Amino acid sequence: MVIVTAAVVINDDKVLIAQRQTGSHMEFKWEFPGGKLEDGETPKECLIREIKEELNMEIVPLDLYKIVDFRHEEREMKLMVYLSMLLKGNGEAIECNDFKWVSKNELDLYEFTPADKPIVEKLKADDLIN
Repeated sequence: MVIVTAAVVINDDKVLIAQRQTGSHMEFKWEFPGGKLEDGETPKECLIREIKEELNMEIVPLDLYKIVDFRHEEREMKLMVYLSMLLKGNGEAIECNDFKWVSKNELDLYEFTPADKPIVEKLKADDLIN
């Protein structure tokens, strides 16, 4: 099973979402940023590295928010989603097509990957953002 991480970064009552790159699997769909766990890396270390590489932001992963099991092609995947805090950076789209800070009501305006849809639903039900 492949372990993938994602960050629910909340700042100023909005959540960070990123758009997948041109030419990538599910290009232009939206997701909560993160990536695949590398050997010897903890999920929190993975998130810190991935957010820095993709968006040039520094975050602190706090608590496990949700786990989503899904299948990608023929592989079983586990998406570990962490509630995270922004430490530093305004962000830049380095390894993504675009990124946005959105409110709870704006989440429905974006087409998310299937693995990220349960996270969207949980965010809409919770009181973490307005």
